[in-house]
Amino acid sequence: MIVTHEHTALYNTVKKFVVEELNPHVPEWEQAGIWPAKEVLKKMGALGLLGINKPEADGGLGLDYSYEVMFAQALGNCTNGSLPMALGVVTDMATPALARFGSEALRAEYLAPVIAGDMCCSIAVSEAGAGSDVASIKTTARKEGGDYVINGSKMWITNGTQADWACTLVNTGEGKAHQNKSLVIVPLDAKGVDRKTKLDKLGMRASDTAMIFFDEVRVPQRNLIGQEGAGFMYQMMQFQEERLYGAASTIDGLFNLIDETIDYTRQRKAFGQSILDNQVVHFRMAELRTEVECLKALVYQATEDYIAGKDAAMLCSMAKLKAGRVSREVTDGVLQYWGGQGFMWDSTITRAYRDSRLISIGGGADEIMLGIICKLMGILPGKRQFEARKAARDANT
Repeated sequence: MIVTHEHTALYNTVKKFVVEELNPHVPEWEQAGIWPAKEVLKKMGALGLLGINKPEADGGLGLDYSYEVMFAQALGNCTNGSLPMALGVVTDMATPALARFGSEALRAEYLAPVIAGDMCCSIAVSEAGAGSDVASIKTTARKEGGDYVINGSKMWITNGTQADWACTLVNTGEGKAHQNKSLVIVPLDAKGVDRKTKLDKLGMRASDTAMIFFDEVRVPQRNLIGQEGAGFMYQMMQFQEERLYGAASTIDGLFNLIDETIDYTRQRKAFGQSILDNQVVHFRMAELRTEVECLKALVYQATEDYIAGKDAAMLCSMAKLKAGRVSREVTDGVLQYWGGQGFMWDSTITRAYRDSRLISIGGGADEIMLGIICKLMGILPGKRQFEARKAARDANT
């Protein structure tokens, strides 16, 4: 991926916003367990940062996804993981399908206000019994008159307590699991929506995460995104941008943790020398830096393929997998060299240690990424044998 002057200018704008508008408030928002979404989004909307790769007709900038990657990378300079994640839900998780497949009227009602910073949104896919196994969701939407009537529940919904609407995956039919699902925009102030249960999490504590219950919730059928029954496919497409965004948003934060640890261990003395003077320490810093540079190169290559229209599913999955594992390695590795200070709850290092653990779970667990990679590599012999046996049985009946 070629980083141009325009990419750098966007990156600098976002980083400046992070340093001046987000980082000073991180301790306060961590303590409160929530960020002021409407306030922050309005400021970002005014800067044109919420629709970087969205259509100009909807108020976006109409740029290719490489600019969104620079946006995500710059957000990584935030001193917690909550804000990059919560903002990514708005820009790269709840809105890609709406921007691509939503009707003009639906985009005007729900996408344009998000891009302007006038609305906050959520993505509502996961359920208590269906996290990475998206095909197993149970929430239903039956047709009644001109409405969908929705029943069910969603779990672990980022921005859930304060979002205006949720891009919600529901079962709209009784057919095959991959062909009976649809994405529907559900206003979260609708009658029958209960989202008052805010979850208490290990990390990402400045991001509000809710359980959402739907009890006979009526939504106009015009709130359907694209075609009915295509929701699973649309959601798989959304996952590509979510995973690429998520990987990109870890890069700068990991670089910063390594740099902070180098500074700290240079000053911290033990047994007559700085901690950094021990070969095991400065060699470890070099190893970790190399790992993050490899992650960055992988993200940039996946981005280049994605914007070129190539099938980037394998590289996006690899980037997501690598981001989670490198984040765990870096945060655990540097925490060790902070000693007792690294075990304090409010330190940046400890916060990163807690926050980064989610990367290997959310948006498809590591095991899901490995399964996708293996499938695309053609190394699932068990599945091939099953399919061969099934074909043989079908031929004999």
